Amino acid sequence: MKRVFLLVFFAILGIFSLPAQEIVTAERYLETVSGRYGGIRDYEARIVIHSGSSEMIGQVSHLSPGFLRIDFTRPAEQVIVFNGEQLTVYLPEYRAVLNQTVQSTGRPQASLATAQGLMLMRRNYIAAFVTGPDAEPLEAGSDEQVVRLRLTRRSVSEGFREIILSVSPGTMLIRRIEGRTITDAVIRFDFTNIRTNQGIPEQRFIYDSPASANVYNNFLFRDE
Repeated sequence: MKRVFLLVFFAILGIFSLPAQEIVTAERYLETVSGRYGGIRDYEARIVIHSGSSEMIGQVSHLSPGFLRIDFTRPAEQVIVFNGEQLTVYLPEYRAVLNQTVQSTGRPQASLATAQGLMLMRRNYIAAFVTGPDAEPLEAGSDEQVVRLRLTRRSVSEGFREIILSVSPGTMLIRRIEGRTITDAVIRFDFTNIRTNQGIPEQRFIYDSPASANVYNNFLFRDE
C-alpha cells in the first residue's frame, strides 16, 4: 500500500511539474486576430457577397481607421464609399447616388474585416470555437484550411444573431464572414487575394458621381 501511495504521489508530482501550456480559448484567439488587424494600416482584397440567391463581386479597399470603398464588377459599376464622414452608394441600374452624412459623435466604424469591426464584435458577441482550435476545411471538399469561430450576440439589439468567422491560421486574416440575421437569412462575405499595407492614399475614397445621376441625400436618416 505504501508503494502504491508513493507511485501515485510521484505521478501527481510529475503532472504538476510539467511545463505550463497556454490553453487557447476562442476569446483569446479572437483577440489575436483583432491584434493582427490592429497592425494593418490598409488592405485590398477581392470580395464576394452572397445573400440568398444573389451574388455581388468587387474589389474592397480599406484605410484605417474608417475609410472603406467597394468597386463592384457585379453589379457592374456599382460603388459603395465611406470616407469617414459620408456614406455614398452609387446604383447604376437606377442612375442614382445615395448620400448619407454621419454625425461625428455617432460615426459608424468601417465594418467587414477591420480592426474597428473586430473590436465591436469582441464587445457585442460571445466567441466560441465551432469545433475546436484546430484548422478544418473551409467547406466540404475544400483543401483550404481555416479556424472557425462562432460569435453569439450578447443582446437582441445586434443585427446578426450569430456570426461565423473563418480565419486563415497562417496569416491570421479573415477568409470568410457568415452572418445570420434575426429573420434567419444568411449573408456571406468571402475575402481572397488580400494585400496589406500597400500605402493606399485617402484620395481613393473620394468619389465623383456621374453627372447624369440623380442624387438623394440623407437617404437613411437626417443628420440633425
